[in-house]
Amino acid sequence: MIPKKKFIILNILLAAVLLMLLVADIVLGQINLFQYDIDSETINTVLFQIRLPKALTALFAGALLALSGLLLQSLFRNPLAGPYVLGISSGSSLFVAIATMFLTSTHFSDFQLLGKSAIVVSAMMGALLVTFIILSVAQKTTSNVTVLLVGLMLSQIFGAIQSLIEYWSNADSLKAFVMWGMGSVSNTSLNDLLFIAPLALILISTSLFFVKPLNAILLNEQYAQNLGINLKTFRYALIIITSLIVGLVTAFCGPIAFVGISVPIATRLLFKISHHFQLIILNCFIGGIAVLFADVICQILSVYISIPINTVTTLLGSPIVIYLLFKSKFSA
Repeated sequence: MIPKKKFIILNILLAAVLLMLLVADIVLGQINLFQYDIDSETINTVLFQIRLPKALTALFAGALLALSGLLLQSLFRNPLAGPYVLGISSGSSLFVAIATMFLTSTHFSDFQLLGKSAIVVSAMMGALLVTFIILSVAQKTTSNVTVLLVGLMLSQIFGAIQSLIEYWSNADSLKAFVMWGMGSVSNTSLNDLLFIAPLALILISTSLFFVKPLNAILLNEQYAQNLGINLKTFRYALIIITSLIVGLVTAFCGPIAFVGISVPIATRLLFKISHHFQLIILNCFIGGIAVLFADVICQILSVYISIPINTVTTLLGSPIVIYLLFKSKFSA
C-alpha cells in the first residue's frame, strides 16, 4: 500500500497529466485552436460541439473501462479477466447489430427518431440480458471459474449470431455497424454527457463501497466468508456494476479494446499495490489518461489519415498483456 502522503502526491501528478491531455485533445487536430486567425464562431463550434464532448467522453470511457477490468480481475482472481470476458460486451454488440442492421438501413448519423436512442437502448438491453444469464449461472455454482467459462462461451455464441446478421445485412447498414464496432468517442454531445457523467460518477463511487470484500477475496474465498462477506451477493453486485459500465461505454463509444485488461495490469505492475481503494482511484486516472492519449494520437494523425481509436488502444495495450504472459510471478 502506498503511504498516504505519496498517494496524494501521485494523484496530483496524474490529475495534472490528465488535465494536460484533456487540453491537448481539445485544441489539437485539423483545426488548431491555438491559431490566432480562427474566427470565434468556428472556435465555439469546434470547441463545444466536437472537441469538449469528445475529450470528456474519452476521459469517462477510459476510467470506466479500467474500473470494470479491475473489478472483474479481482473477482475472478485472474489478470486476464477483462470487461468483455463475461460476454457483456458481445451481448451489447449483438443487440446493436440487430437494431442497426435489422430495424434500419440508414447510417447512425442519419437517425432521426431511433438513431442514438436505438443504439443506447439496444446496448443496455444486451448487457442486461447477459447479466441475467450470468446471475442465473452464479446462483447454481460457487465457482468463479465456471462463471468465467460460461461468459466466454456466451461471447462466442453472440459473436457467431452477430456474424450471421452481418452476412445477411445490406452494404450500407453493414458499413455503419463496422464503423461503430471500431470504437469512437466522437459521437457524443454535451447533452449526452449530462447522462454519462452522473452515471459514471455514481458507478465509480459505488465501487468504493466494495473495497473491503475486494481486498478479502484476493486472499481466498474462505477468508472472505470468515469476515462475514456474502459471496453470492458480492458477486451479483459486481457483475451488475460491470454490466452497467460496459453497457454505458459500449452504447456511446462502441467496443473499445484492451483498456479494461491492460490498465489494471499496468497499474499493479507499476505501483506494486493490492489495496483496492488505491487501485480503484489509480485505475480511473490511468484509464482516463490512456484513452485520452489514444484519442490525442488519433486527432493529431487525422491531419494526414483517419485512424480508429481501437487501433491505438490495441497497439498500446497488447504489449502489456504479452508482457503479463511471460511474467510468471505476477498475480492479480
